[in-house]
Amino acid sequence: MKNENAQPFRSPNLMSPSDSALVVIDVQEKLIPLIHRHEKIVWNIERLLEAAAVLGVKTRATEQYPKGLGGTVGGIVEKLDGASDSIPDKLMFSVRECNSVFQELFDSGICNLVLCGIETHVCVAQSALDLLAQGFNIFVCVDAVGSRNSIDHDTALRRLESCGVTPTT
Repeated sequence: MKNENAQPFRSPNLMSPSDSALVVIDVQEKLIPLIHRHEKIVWNIERLLEAAAVLGVKTRATEQYPKGLGGTVGGIVEKLDGASDSIPDKLMFSVRECNSVFQELFDSGICNLVLCGIETHVCVAQSALDLLAQGFNIFVCVDAVGSRNSIDHDTALRRLESCGVTPTT
């Protein structure tokens, strides 16, 4: 019931620039060409980054073993907050290894993370589940994540949703 003098309640499932961040997971030069529909995925990630910049939403990225997989795709690097040399690298699939990045976000009042990147069933899925366990609300942009095989992508999205991750576009 709303009070006549108070603002109506907002859903806790909504995001705002002050409590949300966009995380780009492992969109790297040597791996991206192998991903099903990779051109569209990169295009969607770049659009998300452009929107984040306009809205003042924080952005972060990670790289999986950049010595072997190369750096983050150039068009994406250009649109990230901060310098490309600040992208943490990791050896495990989950972003859990980059905990200081997520602790900083959490400490600054960020409770909602929008994830995009590759591969849906490996790095994105493990990251989403670990970040969910850390207390973040996780949203996965289904049109900005991908895998080499569509069955892996589709299965991962169903699995993540069943675990409490919110799918979005």
